Amino acid sequence: MLEEWRTTFRHGFFHVIIPVPLSLCRYPCAVIPVPYQYMTLNCISSCFVAAVHIIAHLLNVERYYNSWHGEYDALSMALSRLNDSGNTTYLNPIRSTTTTPNLLVFTTIAGITGVIITLALILMITSSMEVIRRSYFEVFWFTHHLFIVFFAGLVIHGAGRIVRSQTNANPPYNITFCKDHIEDWGKKKMCPVPQFAGGFPQTWMWVIGPMVLYVCERLLRFIRYIQAVKYRKIVIRPSKVLELQLVKNGFKMDVGQYVFLNCPAISQLEWHPFTMTSAPEEDFFSVHIRSVGDWTQKLISIVEQLPEGAQGPKMGVDGPFGTASEDVFDYEVAMLVGAGIGVTPFASILKSIWYKFKDSNPKLRTRKIYFYWLCRETHAFEWFADLLQVLEREMEERGMGDFLTYKLYLTGWDQSHATHVMVHADADTDVVTGLKQKTNYGRPNWDKEFEQVCQENPTSVVGTFLCGPVVLATVLSKKCVKYTDVDPRKTKFYFNKENF
Repeated sequence: MLEEWRTTFRHGFFHVIIPVPLSLCRYPCAVIPVPYQYMTLNCISSCFVAAVHIIAHLLNVERYYNSWHGEYDALSMALSRLNDSGNTTYLNPIRSTTTTPNLLVFTTIAGITGVIITLALILMITSSMEVIRRSYFEVFWFTHHLFIVFFAGLVIHGAGRIVRSQTNANPPYNITFCKDHIEDWGKKKMCPVPQFAGGFPQTWMWVIGPMVLYVCERLLRFIRYIQAVKYRKIVIRPSKVLELQLVKNGFKMDVGQYVFLNCPAISQLEWHPFTMTSAPEEDFFSVHIRSVGDWTQKLISIVEQLPEGAQGPKMGVDGPFGTASEDVFDYEVAMLVGAGIGVTPFASILKSIWYKFKDSNPKLRTRKIYFYWLCRETHAFEWFADLLQVLEREMEERGMGDFLTYKLYLTGWDQSHATHVMVHADADTDVVTGLKQKTNYGRPNWDKEFEQVCQENPTSVVGTFLCGPVVLATVLSKKCVKYTDVDPRKTKFYFNKENF
């Protein structure tokens, strides 16, 4: 399950929101919102606590063994040899001279379940490493479901009641006297024979709540899965990008949200998140899927073999789920930064803005948008160039040409492309996108961009939204801190990110 999260810089401080656990994915989802640093911290803390617990048990087993064989003192040996007719009030779980520490570990309920849950934890944590998630997603996906084995073993772990306490330690028991007079146990009233019992297992009390919630979530997702989904349009765009326009009864969305898709023809178990590129005002929802992984390649291959006009393969849809981009309309000024397929949530936002202007929506608070799109190849710009052309034309017709400032950056090109651009340098429109705004080559100078935003919006609260790699998020977060003015009457930058 994947954790959707948001991180916001408010005047240089982190504010972290961690809503619902969902699923991780290495595929080209527009959003794979995973808090890597928090995942790492949780894994380290879990491993540390588990290691302390295991080491403590192993030390106790060794002490039990040595106490049974009288290697410490007479008291520990006497306590270890305590017995009754039903063999129920003992303290030391080693009950015979033939029982070794290894035998105790691998034959008792606590020992067997401890080994099982430790192995499950090791497999889950190691397969959750980023290199495994991105390169061998199926390994991560299936081993992560060992959490069922882990929690089942955790509940059973205490059933052996290996940790025991004395049940008759209250007065008239004279502990000070009796510990030095072992021969008087059971003969004097002040020294009854010590009796011990294991504590009642309580792990289930902590686990049952989350498990009930998990089962309810799975039932809800199953209900969503069986709901019919129809294809409105299927388009295979350049660079092996598949656009699916889907229709589902009762489906409602907000800008920047994402859904989980399942294609039974590929795998009935795999669900993958994709950001929706449609606007809430439209009567369908759409996703753009880039081909870089096994699942996406198989899906595109299936679609390519469909007869013209045919419906696509059966598709299960779960969602929508929220992201940081939902808050874009809470700011009067917004900076939207998308890298490659990370532009998809902003396509939804830009479409929604177009509809709001078209309908003269009085609730639109945003008065200025800066849009930056970084791509390595020219074909990627064709995904949404038509949308930008419509926005460009609409804003000019309404006399609001300054509302949307967009800059496209091509970070990879060859000599033939550079020559083509030089030949058409005097053209009214860009040779790559057909837009009036010319494509920039290289990467943005973020200091220059933030300075421009500050100059044009000297007293505004600016929401900076990124859907892109962690490296770019680090750069932008630092710029937000750098250009946030300590004077509350001047420009403030709030940073929101989604990583993929």
